[in-house]
Amino acid sequence: MSRSATASLAALGVNPASELTSTTTDHATGRVLPVRGELAGLLPWGGLRRGSTVSVGGSTSLLLALLAGATADGCWAAVVGLPQIGVLAAAELGVAVQRLALVPRPGSDPGPVIAALLDGMDLVAVACPLPPSLARRLTARARQRRAVLIACGTWPSADVALTAESVSWNALRDGAETLRRQQITVRSGGRGSAGQAKHALLTFGTEEIELPLVAGGPARSDEPADAGPGRADELAAKRADSAAIRRTEAVERLVRLAQKGPSA
Repeated sequence: MSRSATASLAALGVNPASELTSTTTDHATGRVLPVRGELAGLLPWGGLRRGSTVSVGGSTSLLLALLAGATADGCWAAVVGLPQIGVLAAAELGVAVQRLALVPRPGSDPGPVIAALLDGMDLVAVACPLPPSLARRLTARARQRRAVLIACGTWPSADVALTAESVSWNALRDGAETLRRQQITVRSGGRGSAGQAKHALLTFGTEEIELPLVAGGPARSDEPADAGPGRADELAAKRADSAAIRRTEAVERLVRLAQKGPSA
């Protein structure tokens, strides 16, 4: 990884992971980063151990749920190569989006981008296909930098593998037009102490997801005239996320500059 990559991240105020352990928050100084309770039982350390590699398969919601606890506790995270993830969707699943960087298209050579992020972030999720040799080098870099590498899909020598075995939504009954609850059955496996298979049920249901039942029907307004105080607060929170979106875009620009090297 070039020095310009680390310098680009430093320009945004993001320090190497080894420094983040003492500067982010008091809660993020330990060797294990927190996760929501249902996931803690699937991980041999009760959370995400710094320097480990965890593979996640079958559900984007599972990936975001894995990031939620650590980012809410003050850690920085990045997601590379997953353009379908949006900031609002991440926020609805509990991710602190002001500490989330999205790099949807890392380019034809994503290795330097991922390496730079492992230097500057606590957690880096990778969804782009990589040759096994590069994957192993990135695993070693995460271990060296004490960052958590989260692989979307299979990954050679992952410490823990989390798989969404089934995903279900609430039934639409009596003319209901929204999906209110999502349930994911998660199985864990891996090496060593993680080798024994375990299962857990994740439930997401704090937000309603609008689902028009009739194709071509009238569009729903984002801010209906009769919106109550609760709806108004929700819309205000979504508008406040625009600052986080701008920060995310800044990270993406810096990473692109880092890819071009010192001559850029």
